[in-house]
Amino acid sequence: MNSSYCQSYIGLDGLAERCAQYKKDGCGFVKWRCVLKIQSHTPSLQSMIENANVLARYASICQQNGLVPIVEPEVLPDGDHDLETAQKVTEQVLSFVYKALADHHIFLEGTLLKPNMVTAGQSCSTKYTPEQVAVATVTALQRSVPPAVPGITFLSGGQSEVDATVHLNAINQVPGRKPWALTFSYGRALQASVLKAWQGKKENVKAGQAELMKRATANSQASLGQYKGGEGGTAVGESLFVANHAY
Repeated sequence: MNSSYCQSYIGLDGLAERCAQYKKDGCGFVKWRCVLKIQSHTPSLQSMIENANVLARYASICQQNGLVPIVEPEVLPDGDHDLETAQKVTEQVLSFVYKALADHHIFLEGTLLKPNMVTAGQSCSTKYTPEQVAVATVTALQRSVPPAVPGITFLSGGQSEVDATVHLNAINQVPGRKPWALTFSYGRALQASVLKAWQGKKENVKAGQAELMKRATANSQASLGQYKGGEGGTAVGESLFVANHAY
């Protein structure tokens, strides 16, 4: 549990009024992020329950004001935990979230989920294949996310640009039932090469736009399980992991 938990209820104060104004201003989607960390005794039962309830209350307020809530429970990649542990914790967190959403009578068809992919901790000594990550991720989703949810938009969670794309592609290639659209909502993994190419200079704007198009196209292909690689980029292989990432 991190500081977002301590301040989460404060964020709910006055949220209905803010959402009403957002709607008037033309907003259609909103997002709330809760983070949980895997350690020897975390995430605790209470932290999973409380973070799920915060997300559910936020989603309820959003829907009452005609907005689509993007629900973001993120299990951080910090730590040395293995893939199996990451899958178990992700399943637990998502199960609590959808229990809370049901308790608050959330219209699931009018929501999006923005979760972490199931990956081992950044300090884990075992290296897993994209296929192993994909199976663990899809299995966790199948066990915890109702089919009524229309879309799952993964965060990149500090993965390199190419890893985030390769993993998304592998996820969409996993055989079996996947009743949701599985796509991307990346920050760092969509912007790193763009920012390197642009450097805040007017003369580099076109270069930055070209990099953005490369990454957007690659991830669009990965959303269909059709990514072939080879698009290049100035930061595609660099790790974008930031410990205890907050924004």
